[in-house]
Amino acid sequence: MKKISFILALIFCVHFSFAQSILKRDPEIDAMVKEINADTLKANMYKLVSFGTRNTLSTQGNATRGVGAARQWILSRFKEYAKQSDGRLAAFIDTVTYLPDGKRVDRPIILGNVVATLKGTDPNDHRLFIMSGHMDNMRTNVMDSVGDAPGADDDGSGTVAVMECARIMSKHKFPATIIFVTVAGEEQGLIGAYYMAKKAKKENWAIEAVLNNDIMGSNNSNETNIIENTKLRVFSEGLSVTDTGKTALQIRSLGLENDGRSRQLARYIKEIAERYVDNMQVVMVYRNDRFLRGGDHTPYVENGFAAVRFTEMNENYTRQHKDVKTENGINYGDLPEHIDFEYLRKNSAVNLSNLANLSKAPAVPEEVKIDVKNLSNTTYLYWKAPKTGVVKGYYILMRETTSPVWQKKLYTESLDIRLPYSKDNYFFAVQSVNESGNESLPVIPAVGR
Repeated sequence: MKKISFILALIFCVHFSFAQSILKRDPEIDAMVKEINADTLKANMYKLVSFGTRNTLSTQGNATRGVGAARQWILSRFKEYAKQSDGRLAAFIDTVTYLPDGKRVDRPIILGNVVATLKGTDPNDHRLFIMSGHMDNMRTNVMDSVGDAPGADDDGSGTVAVMECARIMSKHKFPATIIFVTVAGEEQGLIGAYYMAKKAKKENWAIEAVLNNDIMGSNNSNETNIIENTKLRVFSEGLSVTDTGKTALQIRSLGLENDGRSRQLARYIKEIAERYVDNMQVVMVYRNDRFLRGGDHTPYVENGFAAVRFTEMNENYTRQHKDVKTENGINYGDLPEHIDFEYLRKNSAVNLSNLANLSKAPAVPEEVKIDVKNLSNTTYLYWKAPKTGVVKGYYILMRETTSPVWQKKLYTESLDIRLPYSKDNYFFAVQSVNESGNESLPVIPAVGR
């Protein structure tokens, strides 16, 4: 008996010594990350600020001032990038007439989101990945559509990051489709994002992830005076508002309150970003957004999509939503000279590395199950191949129930695996992975028998 036990233990050891995976950077993604240019981000930022104001209620008939001029310029840049895409990138302004709402819109306006779609190369792959920032801004008074409002960090930073990722990624091919969008109306109540999210829901877009970028270019805070350019916050909800009824009961019974789609996306983002972006730590914040505040990812979350928000580590409130002025020795206003463009470069790289890895990866594995037929101190997982993508194998993710991130990553080329770990003590997930090491989002197993 002792001999048999020893042989079984040896088999387990040999199996997992081979199953442990050493992760490497995909050379194509690594090259794209290195191409992000702080000077290009800076030039685009100063151009955005030159439009004086980008308030959603501002003029749309002036060629050099207001939100209309700004969105036409953004569109022109997207169209310039399209020339290097072999016809795969197409851009337009998606407009709708928005009527007065008794809140932050006091007259009829043409609401316009600038959308650039990089079409995927696999006609059978309908997955969509979205990178978003909002082009509009505000002064102290959100209804002031005339006075100057630089809006460099909020949200010129997110806007130019979207543009820079589109510039670089348009030169490459991905099986899945990527949408780059600069939305209007964020300061007016997220109305541009709500328009797009509701449209996506109505038309059944296969959105797998939304990366929203808002206030991501400044490295220091007021009051506490903390300076930090090596950390970026990612906000994610734990459970979806759509998790009701039997779904909510199952989540409670399995202890998956911390494993909603947006939270899984945030874990994925942290792993991939820290793989590709040097001197960068992604800090997961277990909230949909900052305390009692909101952003353009929220409309997607409310419509059942996985969406997160990127925001700098330490916000400076002397610059957000402030008229440009000096008072009591403090310089107020959201000016481009307050931006750390190297920090913005790294934060843009967090987006690009994740968009590229997701869109190059196969689709997620199908029908992932955890066997509960018998009580056991081992865990048996099984699944089916993804619907699209060329799969080399699968990663099995593990973490203790108290861990915020995945702790083990095991590799197999089978469609099932038995692990010498108890499902009582660990959470598990399965990812598809291709030859170049690009992994899909993880799938938490459902109960199987």
